[in-house]
Amino acid sequence: MGRRKRKSEGKDKRNVRQAIKLILKVFILLFLLAVAVGLFYFYNRYGKIILKFQKEARDIVRASSEETFRSSQTSLVYDTDGELISALRGVKDAYYIEYKDIPTAILDAVIVTEDKKFFSHDGVDYLANVRAAIELIKNKGKITQGASTITQQLARNVFLTHEVTYERKMKEIFIAQELEKIYAKDKIMEFYLNNIYYANGYYGIMAAANGYFGKGVNQLSLSQIAFLCAIPNNPSRYDPLTNMEQTLERRDRILKQMYENGKINLVEYRTALNETITLLPRKSVKNDYVETFVYHCAIRALMKQEGFVFRNRFDSEEDEEEYSKAYSEAYYKYQSLLYTGGYRIYTSIDLEKQELLQASVDEALAEFTETNEEGIYKLHGAAVCIDNDTGRVAAIVGGRSQEHSGYTLNRGYQSHRQPGSSIKPLIVYTPAFERGYTPDSIVVDEPIEGGPKNSDGKYAGEITLQRAIEVSKNTIAWKLYEEITPQAGISYLVNMNFTRITKDDYYPAACLGGLTIGVSPLEMAAAYATLENDGYYREPTCIVKITDSEGNVLVDDAISAKKIYKTDAARMTTKALTGVIKNGTAKGYELTNTVSAGKTGTTDERRDGWFIGYTPYYTTSVWVGYDMPQTLENLKGSSYPAQIWHKYMEQIHEPGMNKTFNLD
Repeated sequence: MGRRKRKSEGKDKRNVRQAIKLILKVFILLFLLAVAVGLFYFYNRYGKIILKFQKEARDIVRASSEETFRSSQTSLVYDTDGELISALRGVKDAYYIEYKDIPTAILDAVIVTEDKKFFSHDGVDYLANVRAAIELIKNKGKITQGASTITQQLARNVFLTHEVTYERKMKEIFIAQELEKIYAKDKIMEFYLNNIYYANGYYGIMAAANGYFGKGVNQLSLSQIAFLCAIPNNPSRYDPLTNMEQTLERRDRILKQMYENGKINLVEYRTALNETITLLPRKSVKNDYVETFVYHCAIRALMKQEGFVFRNRFDSEEDEEEYSKAYSEAYYKYQSLLYTGGYRIYTSIDLEKQELLQASVDEALAEFTETNEEGIYKLHGAAVCIDNDTGRVAAIVGGRSQEHSGYTLNRGYQSHRQPGSSIKPLIVYTPAFERGYTPDSIVVDEPIEGGPKNSDGKYAGEITLQRAIEVSKNTIAWKLYEEITPQAGISYLVNMNFTRITKDDYYPAACLGGLTIGVSPLEMAAAYATLENDGYYREPTCIVKITDSEGNVLVDDAISAKKIYKTDAARMTTKALTGVIKNGTAKGYELTNTVSAGKTGTTDERRDGWFIGYTPYYTTSVWVGYDMPQTLENLKGSSYPAQIWHKYMEQIHEPGMNKTFNLD
């Protein structure tokens, strides 16, 4: 009985084992079938694309020569008449260095930080790519670890764009592999060091050494070498002109890696760490204000074309920091491409108007000759002129003309200052007209407990809102703004893309121009042009069109408009602002050949003066003040700013320009 039972149990076990084997076979068969189906699906969907990328990579590399890695395409900028404004090119072709002349310290610094396996891989470090992919999954798609070899970086810099897509990454890998088949390692390293971007227009280690230190590469100290090698990893984050501390921190990390990898000894390491880095001053260029603005607009246009979404409102400080980082990276990417991309940039800049606007600023402020330690005028003016037909910038002046080199600040769009009463039409008067007020509405000018005083210290009692606007009554603006609410008032500025609005600006003082950071002349010109354009806002750019070197359009001339103010409210404001010039704070500045409207602005202690005025043809915004804010006794909106505005606008409005404002 026991023997029969054991035999039965043995048979059961064999049956189980056979069943398991059968299940495993079926599972393996199904798995292999799934793999086959997957491969078939993958090939049908991606195989042809992969083969296409491989062929393209092979063709691209085989068509290359050493000259491919020495030259760059020049980007050209044209004015509104098609005349050449400037040619923008990198300097890598003028500063090319061969491998045999590259100091060992540079090679060591690059290899230990960028690609330790450079001399052993075939162009791609597969393990590094796997690690990067794992980190990408761990961090929910956020790139925290790079995987590109030196050869891949070369492929990207010379043959591809910097867009973050899997397609571009695949092309980069294939091109890198093809490069390794044709060129020796020393040549690839030579090409790499002559093509990577060191920020501020410097392509290649030799150009960077000359630009930042005024030296050849063999004259650089170990510390300077590590400093330069810190930049290309992220030219926006490690730009030495704007982020010196971060660049130095990365220099220190590179030196530590060189020491830990036995490339330098302890004495060399400590000496390099303690060395002070001193950069050469930047030199100014011809048409500085025009060129800096054109490049800025071109970069933003290319960013927008790629899909970058510009923002000026944020949920938190962390949100704003993340956006700023993304913005900087995208901005610097296209800034670098301007030097080599061979773009054709067509603009709305009118060089004749530019010259007239610059002369108006220079002549009005000629008596102020005091300079700072660098020889730069202390008192400056900035102005922006917009063509009201298109909404595009026709001229921009970022400061006074000087022979002195070294200034690069374009105050026309880069400086933000308190606007004084010039902000009132934007966040008080036009919103009030939207809410039922008219220029004929009766308001009461009287002292307000805890509120502002009028600039002349006088109160008129019952007056029309028209008159209150003409003489810029602070009490009336304050009471209207409290009724509108700061949240509603500031929202108009945010909707017109004012970039420096903070959470501390949502208070009553903003209605008199008391903003935390302030506004730029460009922003104010665009906002007032919105009033002239029946309440429709247009981005204040100077870009008409951007093409590549073969004429293919990258950015077209489409102009988008966004409704900010109700049409009747915008027209009422224009009507009221014509009174400012006829009977108010800007009386005496009427134009000879056309109608005009405008508003003065003066800040506390006369530190900033503004005048923004417009006609049916042009809107021009003018600011005058010190770079380091201080009082100028006779500065007010109706003094130097209005004088600059009037002289310029008189010159560009000729007889026969007799359009009128549409006020119906």
